[in-house]
Amino acid sequence: MLKSAAGFLIVAAVVSAETHTVASSTYYHTFSSAHPVLKRVRAGDTVVTKTLDAGGQDQAGARPSEPSNPLTGPFFVEGAEPGDALVVHIRRLRMNRNWGWSNFRLGLFSLTADSIEGLYPRGYKKDLVRPGSDSYVPWDIDLARGVVRLREPVSRRSRMEFAALPMLGCIGVAAPGESAPTSAISGPYGGNMDYNRIGEGATLMLPVYHSGGLLFIGDGHALQADGEPTGTGVETSMDVEFTVQIRKQARLANPRLETADYLISIGSQPEFASSLDRALQMATTDMTRWLARDYDMEPWAAHLLIGVEGRYDVVTVAGSMALRIPKSALPK
Repeated sequence: MLKSAAGFLIVAAVVSAETHTVASSTYYHTFSSAHPVLKRVRAGDTVVTKTLDAGGQDQAGARPSEPSNPLTGPFFVEGAEPGDALVVHIRRLRMNRNWGWSNFRLGLFSLTADSIEGLYPRGYKKDLVRPGSDSYVPWDIDLARGVVRLREPVSRRSRMEFAALPMLGCIGVAAPGESAPTSAISGPYGGNMDYNRIGEGATLMLPVYHSGGLLFIGDGHALQADGEPTGTGVETSMDVEFTVQIRKQARLANPRLETADYLISIGSQPEFASSLDRALQMATTDMTRWLARDYDMEPWAAHLLIGVEGRYDVVTVAGSMALRIPKSALPK
């Protein structure tokens, strides 16, 4: 084991790290410790795998799973125990097919009650994206250019073409105890966080509640706005490569994310369970502890740093919030 500058014991591989290419034929819809392990790996190992889209379709358009948000996993990390943190570095996240889909209009949870009535129909074309449904619209994905473009309907005013920003909507560990929250919601274990900063190059830290951590991933989006205001991103399948590490006795209360530019505390909770105020408080409380413990800041200094440099993100409408601190503002 190695001791980091922040004081954590980080598990290092005692033998050469391995790369595991893992294909799944069974997908799950809960973050449960009861599911059979897909692959056992060691700290420092890299996993190369794939995810289905939220509707259960793979890169060829086949549907090996039912909706919604089928999960690849769980991955058992040797040496991870309750109280530790699983550290997941997303090395590569790439769209692997040339189409995706999204909901046709903003969710009622994103609007004032009277704004949508009579504006335009909820449905577009039945069976266009999924048999029996008329609420989805198709997007074309140009893999070479890295852009998404709405196939139909066609706007008279906008090209409706945008740079892609691939992300994982679902990433989390098995929830505490015997609970089995669905892949539709999130919590302190991670889950369906739908945070658009969880993409290639990001490192996510998750509390461990069971031996091995039991990591699941899924629900790739080619592009998604802050908050997921339509209830979807541009849903598609993904090629994923990630490396795992363990921080011993990190005792996290919430997921934490690190990108090239920010430290991020996530107040992760199910949508509609509480107000965004509570999620903001969860994220802010966690950041004060992070700055004090890892960066040796006086509590008052951590509070004031947040007060002048903090940036808040709506992660999901009526659900989770995140607090970002720019790395440029941290103690050297």
